[in-house]
Amino acid sequence: MDIFGEQWIDHHLKIEENWRRTVKDDDTVILGGDLSWALKLEEAEEDLNYIHSLPGKKVLFKGNHDYWWQSYAKVKEALPENVFAVQNNYFPYEGGIALCGTRGWIVPGTENFSEHDEKIYKRELNRLKLSLTEALKDGYRKFIVTLHYPPFTPWGEETGFVEIMRDFDVKICLYGHLHGVDEQKVVQGEIGPIRYYFTSCDYLQFSPIAIDVSVFDKV
Repeated sequence: MDIFGEQWIDHHLKIEENWRRTVKDDDTVILGGDLSWALKLEEAEEDLNYIHSLPGKKVLFKGNHDYWWQSYAKVKEALPENVFAVQNNYFPYEGGIALCGTRGWIVPGTENFSEHDEKIYKRELNRLKLSLTEALKDGYRKFIVTLHYPPFTPWGEETGFVEIMRDFDVKICLYGHLHGVDEQKVVQGEIGPIRYYFTSCDYLQFSPIAIDVSVFDKV
């Protein structure tokens, strides 16, 4: 990762130090994608074991560089204990909260947006609906959505992902994907009924942050 700047040198050591300092075994940690450079599932084993070695339960979401993540069934079978993956489903968190989400994609209006991108964008919208619908069918009404891509256009306008989240009364959304982003260009905080967290690793200085779930107490 250090090809992206000297701040990434030994980033895995920074992550581990900060993680062990802040996360306890009974915590749940959401990882929003781009978890391994591996191209095949068996090649990702070392990275998945590294994640497994850290404290807490880990809930994984797919990023655009996770080429090793092809078949959900095979990924699920290969994951170590206390590491879980979400794809077209959800993870049941404490307090009646469901952890939902999908990868997302570049959005209409983006430069060089193609017919192929349009198909993937619509597929990802459907996957978010599937994730939230599965939780809703099981009685959940409190949702935290994790997307890898931003749910906004590059100029800050809302996309179909925001529309879906509003339809399901989502209160919290996490997203990342962007790196080396100036703080003034980050969209986060409360916008309408949704509280957004920008969670790219370098932006957070390689340290986990706590998600404030007290927002659900106001419902």
